[in-house]
Formats: sequence, C-alpha cells, structure tokens
Amino acid sequence: MTQHRSQDHRRALTLRDVSEACGVSEMTVSRVLRNRADVSPATREKVLTAARSLGYVPNKIAGALASQQVSLVAVMVPSLSNMVFPEVLGGISAALEGTGLQPVFGVTNYSPEREEAVLYEMLSWRPSGVILAGLEHTPAARAMLENAGIPVVEIMDTDGEAIDSVVGISHRTAGRQMAEAIAGAGYRRIGFLGTKMPDDHRARKRMEGLTEGLAEHGLELAATEFYGGGSALRKGREMTEAILARHPDLDFLYYSNDMIGAGGMLYCLEKGFDIPGKLGLAGFNGLEFLDGLPIRLATIDTCRREIGERAAQIIAGKGSDGLIGGVRVELTPRLERGDTIRER
Repeated sequence: MTQHRSQDHRRALTLRDVSEACGVSEMTVSRVLRNRADVSPATREKVLTAARSLGYVPNKIAGALASQQVSLVAVMVPSLSNMVFPEVLGGISAALEGTGLQPVFGVTNYSPEREEAVLYEMLSWRPSGVILAGLEHTPAARAMLENAGIPVVEIMDTDGEAIDSVVGISHRTAGRQMAEAIAGAGYRRIGFLGTKMPDDHRARKRMEGLTEGLAEHGLELAATEFYGGGSALRKGREMTEAILARHPDLDFLYYSNDMIGAGGMLYCLEKGFDIPGKLGLAGFNGLEFLDGLPIRLATIDTCRREIGERAAQIIAGKGSDGLIGGVRVELTPRLERGDTIRER
C-alpha cells in the first residue's frame, strides 16, 4: 500500500523547527545561523547540529530585504566550452570559500547583447559584487555596472579603461612578446589564425600587438585565416590546411588560442612538416592538455587561475590594502617555447 506524506512534511522548515529540536530560543538560532559572535561555542554547536540533522537551510532573501543585498557574486564569462574559463571559475570559487559569498555563473556566448541581458537579470537580485570578462560592453551594460553601487571587477584584459577594478594581462603585450620570439628565431613569413574580428576583442588586441612587434623587425603578417564559433581541434586542422594551401611559403603560424593551435599542429605532423625547422607554430593560453600531445606547442601562459583568485579577493575585500574597488592588477604573461619554435 502506498503511503502519502502529509502536507505538513512538505512545508519549508522554519527557525521554530530548529529551536524546538535543540531547546533554545528562535533568536539564538537566528544569531548562530547569521554567524554572530555573541553565542557560546556549546550552544552554537547544538544549533548547527540540529539544523544539519533537520536539513534546515536559512532563508537569506529575508535578511537581504533589510540590507538590499544578497551574499552572491555574479560571475559572467563568454563560454564554458572554452577550456580557459573553467580554470578562472575554479580560482574564483576557491578564493570565495569561507567568505560567506557564493558565485553564481552566467554565460554570454561572446555576445554583447546577451551579456547585457544576463547582467540585467543578475543585478536585479542585488548581488554583493560582479566579476565579468572583458572591458568592452554595450552602453546600457556599462551604465548598469557604473550605477550598481557594488564592487565590479573586469577580468582577463587590462588594455582599456576599467569601470572599477580590473585583473588580467595586456594582450597587446602578449602579442608583442610572441613577435619577439618569432623574429628572434629567424622566421619571416608569418600567418595569423584566429576568431573573426572584432567579435573577440582580446584576440584582436593580440594580433595588433603581434603586428606592431613584427613591424619593429621589418616584418608584417603575410596571411590571416579567421573563423566563427567555438574553438576546436577540427577547426584548427581545417584552417591550417586552408592557409597553407593558399600560402605554402609560410614559415610560422600563430594561433589565437591553444585549441586551434593543437589541431593545426596535429595536421602539420601528419603531413610531415619539419617542425620547428621549416615551420614554427604557437598558440595562446597555456592549457594543460598540451602536455599530452606528441610535441609541446609553444604558447603563452595567461595566469588564468590567479586572475580568478585575485578578482574574487577584491570582491571579498581581501586585497593587501583591505580596500574594495578601484584596484588594478596586471599580471605578466609568460612565453613557453615548447618544441615548436626553433632555437636560433
């Protein structure tokens, strides 16, 4: 015979339920659950044990009505399929642990309009702070961020004017850094492969830095190949085949990210190209999966986890000066030559 739970079993638990279970007042239960210091350790443990055993979860929205703010941090990234951003999110989550703040994630799919819509919804919940990728936003999104009255940290990029705080690297510097490595190794016919411009602002800035750096050595890009959509190994193979078919004299291919770079490298190895002697290759991001490839693709480590950690620390007020807001943290990208840039 099927037994049905009573309506009472379906109702949400309250402070009174916890109070009755542990034999202390509702006010004391409230103080414990709000982490107030004016409760003895023994009473605190008694309340927490009762709450855990009952499965009680505090209603933080009720407290937020008074403070006009919830203990959530709105985090917005362009993609979760791109292997770059999960590591950033891991750094954010780790840094917020124990702060009482919880990250809530939104994905923009590299669309400024989508970012604006997600931001509107997230800000309507009155989070304690916002972390979002990039410095370029629609006028409406920028206005919302400027008038939110909470800490805002833009991450991944420092080439531009920040709304509040910023944590990232200079992508123009990273591009110039790669140009120095390419020219220093004696390569002369360089191709750039990346996402369609101007959709990817950070890739565009890297290409600008690369172009500027090459010009200082009397060089220029000999060819470019662009694509739309997510980064994938297959696209890297297809793009590499296409650009080399049009420009077989290229002696270096610089990819805007490691994923398409790895696909291109696998294609070149299959076709028997002399790497790095006759053809040099490099990607960007320093992804860990490169360790499992037949040879190590040259890349630039972009400090992804540290970017996430430092951004979250600013939101939580854990900066070295204890201040929240107006912080600029520019990390230094690191070139990893791997096996695909020859020694001169």
